[in-house]
Amino acid sequence: MIRITGCLLIALSAGGAAIAAPPGEELFATSDRCTACHNGVSAPAGEDISIGASWQGSMMANASRDPYWQASVRRETMEHAAAGGAIEDECAACHMPMARVAAAAGGGRGAVFAHLPIAPARGEEDALAADGVSCTMCHQITADKLGTEESFTAGFTVDVQKPAGARAVFGPFEVDRGRTRVMRSSSLFEPAKATHIQKAAFCATCHTLYTHSLGPNGEDLGKFPEQVPYLEWRHSAYAGGEDCQSCHMPEVEAPAPVASVLGRPHDNVSRHVFRGGNFLMPRIFNLQRVELNVAALPGSLAAVERETLAHLAAHTARVKIGEPVLSAGRLDFDVAIVNLAGHKLPTAYPSRRAWLMVTVRDRAGKTVFSSGALNKDGSIAGNDNDIDGSRYEPHYREVTQPDQVQIYESVMADRRGEVTTGLLSAVRYIKDNRLLPAGFDKATAEKDIAVQGGAAEDPDFKDGGDTVRYSVPVDRDDGPFTVDVSLWYQPIGFRWAHNLAGRGAAETERFVEYYRAAAQESAAKLAADERGAQ
Repeated sequence: MIRITGCLLIALSAGGAAIAAPPGEELFATSDRCTACHNGVSAPAGEDISIGASWQGSMMANASRDPYWQASVRRETMEHAAAGGAIEDECAACHMPMARVAAAAGGGRGAVFAHLPIAPARGEEDALAADGVSCTMCHQITADKLGTEESFTAGFTVDVQKPAGARAVFGPFEVDRGRTRVMRSSSLFEPAKATHIQKAAFCATCHTLYTHSLGPNGEDLGKFPEQVPYLEWRHSAYAGGEDCQSCHMPEVEAPAPVASVLGRPHDNVSRHVFRGGNFLMPRIFNLQRVELNVAALPGSLAAVERETLAHLAAHTARVKIGEPVLSAGRLDFDVAIVNLAGHKLPTAYPSRRAWLMVTVRDRAGKTVFSSGALNKDGSIAGNDNDIDGSRYEPHYREVTQPDQVQIYESVMADRRGEVTTGLLSAVRYIKDNRLLPAGFDKATAEKDIAVQGGAAEDPDFKDGGDTVRYSVPVDRDDGPFTVDVSLWYQPIGFRWAHNLAGRGAAETERFVEYYRAAAQESAAKLAADERGAQ
């Protein structure tokens, strides 16, 4: 069970050279130009599969509006002020990519705080920034160098040489001349068939992200693998079989159109839902929609939250409890977790964590053992790191005490070996026991995706999951006992949120308050659910 509370091709990667586009030519269009034709689309069974409507509530559409990202960027620029401009440029590369590419093409670089979408757009770059990861961004990325190290960290290429009206946008289907003319006249872009947008290497351009660790005087201490799900996938049994899009953009079951204007049915139409694991942010967007100037409708965001939770519950992991054995005043049982994802679980940004909540009750229903209970503030009972940010919970082969919690996470350390949640202060991982996908050989994994800490020597922690022994003290006379085990998940762990507090910046303090409000709402919902189940 899982519970979840021409063609000039320029590489526009962080620090890359900027090449000016021909003056006056439009590089991108905001999503409203595309959704005019790509909304109002239904599958044969009547389901709304509109591309624009599906995208609007996603984290892709809201990449620049994400208040946690804004707060994290502000923290990094405060801690590493001398590198502030470079930090904003690199962080804009994936969260405000159209504004950043446009700035680079004009000889400048990306800026985050000058273009935050918390007020109506004042200029072109504001509008492009507010549109997040939008249609004419992804669909203009070429196949050049995809899958290579050069393509990582927003090293995608975009053709900026062709004039408006002749610049290609890539899609998986052949488009006839008549529809091509219609699209060119309405959008100023020309459709071109290309299969590279359906490959994992396409997603890897932003979802394989290396940052540069910085010393106290701004010195570069080397590259750090901030998030590398593509490399994890490439080392798994899924590589060559299922791409990122297989799960995150699932296909419509029957032939369906992609446009409401002159649309015709195609096989294998990908839904633009971009489902992932961040159920928290759609909730925050709805709670704080006025202050964050949220464009997506409340119902759209609520649907994204529900669908994310459903996806996490059904498609990420399975938990199995072995046969309990009662002997010598202890109840022993194994808990096995199977990772169903094509990468580590959880993966990507290191604020994410999953953990085992284990409860043993006696015949009267009284709790006699509990490990991993979720507190109302979003912290985990007994977790060393939530109690003290300088410590962290180790990987366990066996859990014998309530204050021992099996947490699947990555923990970063700075150059002094101290635990940190500051990305640019981190130089290595001192713990990474995130669950491995099927086929992942931890003995041959390269350094950037290696298992770190106690899990590296645990023979029961291997490809496909982990097995943990629980040994619980009980009084035999209180039996029979009920064992309840569930796997819980948070997109943003308690310490990752609360380490932003006390910095005095609007973005950091605002997000901590958002996190607290969301945690309180989650606790209230959970309490209501539990009352309803009784």
